[in-house]
Amino acid sequence: MLNVASLTTSVANNTSVVGSALTLIQGFATSQAALSKQLADAIAANDPVALAAVQDAIDSGVAQLNQSDTDLAAAVAANTPAAPPAAPPASSPV
Repeated sequence: MLNVASLTTSVANNTSVVGSALTLIQGFATSQAALSKQLADAIAANDPVALAAVQDAIDSGVAQLNQSDTDLAAAVAANTPAAPPAAPPASSPV
C-alpha cells in the first residue's frame, strides 16, 4: 500500500535538497564575481591591505566549501541504503 504521507515527506525533502543545492551554486557564482571585482580593484589600486582582504575572503570561502563537502558526503553516506546482496551465480545444468 502506498504511504502518501511518507511520499509527501520524501518529495518535500528532495525539493528542499535541490533548492539548497541551487542556492549554494548561485551564491557561489555571485561570491566569485564579487571576489573577482574586489581583486581587480585591489590590483588596480596596488593596495596590499585590499589584496590581503581578498586572500582572506578566498581562504574563508575555501574553508566553507571544504566543510560543506564534508557535511554533504556524510549526509549522503548516512542516507544511502546499503546495496542489496549479490545474487548467487546461476547453477549450470550437469
